[in-house]
Amino acid sequence: MTLQDQPNVPLLEVRNLVKHYGAFQALKSVSLSVNEGEVVAVIGPSGSGKSTLVRCVNMLEPVQGGAMYLDGALLGYRMDRDQLREMTSRERAVQRRQMSMVFQQFALFPHMTAEQNVMEGPVQVLGIDRAEARERSRHLLSRVGLGRHFNAYPSQLSGGQQQRVAIARALAMRPRIMLFDEPTSALDPELVGEVLDVMRDLSRAGKTMIVVTHEIGFAREVADRVVFMAEGRVIEEGPAKETLSAPRTERLRDFLSRVM
Repeated sequence: MTLQDQPNVPLLEVRNLVKHYGAFQALKSVSLSVNEGEVVAVIGPSGSGKSTLVRCVNMLEPVQGGAMYLDGALLGYRMDRDQLREMTSRERAVQRRQMSMVFQQFALFPHMTAEQNVMEGPVQVLGIDRAEARERSRHLLSRVGLGRHFNAYPSQLSGGQQQRVAIARALAMRPRIMLFDEPTSALDPELVGEVLDVMRDLSRAGKTMIVVTHEIGFAREVADRVVFMAEGRVIEEGPAKETLSAPRTERLRDFLSRVM
């Protein structure tokens, strides 16, 4: 029986993931599963492996051990005559279309308007007609509260507005799952709320998300589950409200006492 044949397969499953940067081991046999429509918040101190985890899931970093599955299909590798072989960059790109990632830095094209930034992926990667892509771009920009900024360039937008353009751009690819790598960490404190509000709306709409965040209040309010990482390992996980209110491990209790 293959993983795809098994009942109740998570949308995303990470099994015993190992990642090295030279002699440094960033991920030490990390396992994680995410069900369709679920929001999972990943928290932990700096250097715990949170960002590395989502970068590996998005196949932006090679891994040295373990396996990842999206909807039961192996990510980044394929079976060839009973041998596991790394996919080509083109094959990985096809798989990556099912995921969208929002980074700490907004990574918008500075020479393109907000509308053009959101259109670019659907036109160039998905082959969508430009008129359809423009219509969808405007719909998504309106959805994230930027209906009056279609023609604004990134330099004309605040950091919070740029991050909302980045979220609209990620949504334009119609991903099965969205990955957020500390999306508010580069923002001034007064701009954080407007980005979190958009993410709350996505949660209410049933979007599947993994959110690496240091916003513990947001994790408690929005996430279905929370995963606490430290030193490259998953230390504790469970329902968000329960786990953050009554942590089982001393390590998580200590972390929360310092950040809350």
